[in-house]
Parts: sequence; structure tokens; C-alpha cells
Amino acid sequence: QVQLVESGGGLVQAGDSLRLSCAASGRTFSSYAMGWFRQAPGKEREFVAFITRSGVSTYIADSMKGRFTISRDNAKNTVYLQMNSLKPEDTAVYYCAAGRVAMSTSSAYDSWGQGTQVTVSS
Repeated sequence: QVQLVESGGGLVQAGDSLRLSCAASGRTFSSYAMGWFRQAPGKEREFVAFITRSGVSTYIADSMKGRFTISRDNAKNTVYLQMNSLKPEDTAVYYCAAGRVAMSTSSAYDSWGQGTQVTVSS
């Protein structure tokens, strides 16, 4: 497994942008597909985005398409989530995850970070 640490969360106003980072330990980062998920209070964990091992293919959940972008830098063992035009409903704890296959289901990922809080005020 790989160890993951998210950063970049915080309190912002609606319409602002944030970039989340997820740093991975180990020398096999490029062998993992990476995903971002989020969980709001009282709600189930929700898929946000995934990126394949090479970074060539990405997928963003429909409700975030056009506002969020996922990318990775395999040389830096880091995956990013750029979030623009943030809305109050984007408030959640955001988690990155590593797995062997890029999928939108959480069960496809076997390593998870501790999460970073994103709060968007109206």
C-alpha cells in the first residue's frame, strides 16, 4: 500500500478556488490510479474524480464537471484537485485514494488519506 497525505483545504467564499494536493510515499506512485472523493456531514462518501496511472485519462463527476480538474505529477508523487467556482454545497472532507484501476467506486481503492476539510461560505 501507499501512504497518502492531503493538504490545501480551508475556508473560502463561494466563487473562490482551491487546489488540493495529495502527496504519496513510496517509489511506486506511478503504478497507482488515483481518485478523489468527498464526504459531507450526514451524507455518504461521494466520488469526485479519478486519473489513470499515466495521467492521460481523467474523469470528473457530472456535478463538478467544468469546475474541477484532476492532475498528477508522477515525478513529485502528487495528485492535485483544482476546484474553481466553489459552491456552499462543495463543503465536505475531501479524500484522495490510490488503487490499481481508475474507477468511480470507492471499493476500487485500497489506500486512503486522512482527508482535508473544505468549507465554502455563501
